[in-house]
Amino acid sequence: MNAIVICESIYGNTRAVAEAIAEGLGDARVASPAELSPDATEADLLVVGGPTHVHSMASARTRRAAVQAAREGSTATAATADPALRDWLAELTPSHHAYAAAFDTRLDRPEWLTGAASHGIAKRLRRHGYKVLDTSSFLVAAGEGPLVDGELERARRWGADLAATLPATVAS
Repeated sequence: MNAIVICESIYGNTRAVAEAIAEGLGDARVASPAELSPDATEADLLVVGGPTHVHSMASARTRRAAVQAAREGSTATAATADPALRDWLAELTPSHHAYAAAFDTRLDRPEWLTGAASHGIAKRLRRHGYKVLDTSSFLVAAGEGPLVDGELERARRWGADLAATLPATVAS
């Protein structure tokens, strides 16, 4: 199986989850939107994730806020460089046979309070013809993290479950 995990990560939590998912999938490739062209995704399984900002996917405004926070001494990473995941998904090459899954990181609060970026990601993947197998949220204790205890192991299991969900013709 050829799987790629694409993630946008501001503080490193989403990237850590993406790497754990990739391990669960069997050491899939992990890349940021800046590292992979939207037309270079000839994977059997595309797993896409990002942080939840203001109930949805990160936007230009929320990314700028993260960059500003980095200047003020937070732990924001260089992953705030363009293209944003939202832009990358807008340019994604349509697929009529590939499978996908979506994930996000969000505060450890009820989803009705925080929202979940994975829903918007899955919607955009479906618009491009991907068969979305599942969505999941992984929890952070505070805005910049850390991840809640056990979330990386849960991400590994989710990756393994995704791999097991694929039809036998794709998984081999």
